[in-house]
Amino acid sequence: MSEPTTVEQYRSLVDAMLALTSELSLETLLQKIAEVAAELTDAQYAALGVIDERGESLEQFVTAGIDAATHRAIGDLPRGRGILGVLIHEARPLRLHDLADDARSVGFPPNHPPMASFLGVPIVLRGVAYGNLYLTEKRGGDFTEADQEIVSLLAAQAAVAIENARLYEAATRWSEQLETLHEVVRSLVEETELGVLLELVCNRLRRLIDARVALIALVRSDGDLDVRAVDAEDAAAERLLGTRLSAARSKSGRVLEDRRSARVDSLADDPDVDQQEVSQIGAQTGLYVPLIARGRAIGVVVLHDKLGDDARFSADDLRLAEIFGARAAVAVDLSERVARDTLRRVVDAQEVERRRLALELHDETGQALTSILLGLPSIRAAPTEAEAAQAETAVRDLVVDALQDVRGLAVELRPTALDDFGLVPALERLTAMFAERSGIQTELEATPMGERLPPEVETALYRLVQEALTNVVKHAGATRVSVVLTRRGTGVGVLVEDDGRGFDPSSIRADALGVVGMRERLALLGGALTIETSPGSGTTIVGHVPAVALSARA
Repeated sequence: MSEPTTVEQYRSLVDAMLALTSELSLETLLQKIAEVAAELTDAQYAALGVIDERGESLEQFVTAGIDAATHRAIGDLPRGRGILGVLIHEARPLRLHDLADDARSVGFPPNHPPMASFLGVPIVLRGVAYGNLYLTEKRGGDFTEADQEIVSLLAAQAAVAIENARLYEAATRWSEQLETLHEVVRSLVEETELGVLLELVCNRLRRLIDARVALIALVRSDGDLDVRAVDAEDAAAERLLGTRLSAARSKSGRVLEDRRSARVDSLADDPDVDQQEVSQIGAQTGLYVPLIARGRAIGVVVLHDKLGDDARFSADDLRLAEIFGARAAVAVDLSERVARDTLRRVVDAQEVERRRLALELHDETGQALTSILLGLPSIRAAPTEAEAAQAETAVRDLVVDALQDVRGLAVELRPTALDDFGLVPALERLTAMFAERSGIQTELEATPMGERLPPEVETALYRLVQEALTNVVKHAGATRVSVVLTRRGTGVGVLVEDDGRGFDPSSIRADALGVVGMRERLALLGGALTIETSPGSGTTIVGHVPAVALSARA
């Protein structure tokens, strides 16, 4: 006859259930359940094994009664073979007098304490097995039906508590992941440099999903893929950067062809996986998400090896990677379009500049050289030395004018002073030449820049002043112009102010005054352009480049 369950055991069980319902940390909850089970049954050792999503083995194993030194001596925790495997697959209580007497037992690893009597009870909720409670070495004899009954009641309550804790942790994790995802999406929107963008995606996604390796491969013109960014826990995976992946022989190519994500628990067993590729980094598992933008497959995000005891990725990892991949694909596509648009604008601007220079050479320099050719015969044909000297002087003046025109064009193309000495000396020469050629009183006030600015910043500010001075000559009718260059903690600013006739900004096409070019040059550096003018009050043009652009040394 079995030993009845005592009132004290029921009271202890009720107290334990109340304590368990208030615990929301899954790891702490599992430990408490194991300890309570051992206390209720007077067992020397207790353990709780959590079954993985596939229902095949144990993904967590917590113990009570075994000290830390013994844990270290035993080594790896069990995964669910032998008697533990029986409970996983049959999910019903099991009591044994001696574990060693059961034919299904596989024994113990070295340094494991001796265990004979055994009680195993499944933790099941709504037909789903969460795990099992294992109790061994009952003090004073074998485990009884009463022990089995009380532990079964505990297991039923434990299943509810475990589900609540899992839901709470999942909600907390998703909240943190969504917050991180929102931060990353904001970063993706702000970043248009493709290389930086790809590195950002790899870095944030790998940490978000807790993977060992993350890489992005983009489609080449021939259909294969190039690995354009890698982020990894170890340096070995960095060797993948710049490698070419065959679309026909790699898992990445298959995912792009199917346009469907894939989760691979064993890369060695997947026929689509290029084994040479994954062997370079010793990868065991994979998560593949295609990057689809505007119906076009542009690349693939790949993650390898979940960190922790189990390298396999979960369905939640896949869903999160797909959410991230969808936003990353849009950001990558936008970055490529911005790059193409910028290149197109640069080419268009170059063509406009070439046409203008061609007109200058044809109308001014060409005519001057023609006049020189026509004037040379007059020197030889002059009847007197005085007339020959006068003809020579006229030709010399034409040569000087033509030379000044050519020098002016050279300065407009690319001033050597800007390359050799920096922005301030280049502006000093520009304003001096402008004053000499235009006759307009010109003043330059420049704050010392200290170290050289990045080349793109110097070029943008120089071109802004150059364009503004050209507008003064062509449109302002000014007698005086002032150029001020300042550097402060917030960046570099330039001001060009004239006392000319001004204009109504709404009545004149901005592109006719080169304003579009000025704005675009500054916008590429994160800067801004401001124009203050009205009829009869002159014009003030202010350009500003932020400090962040000054830190990007070329």
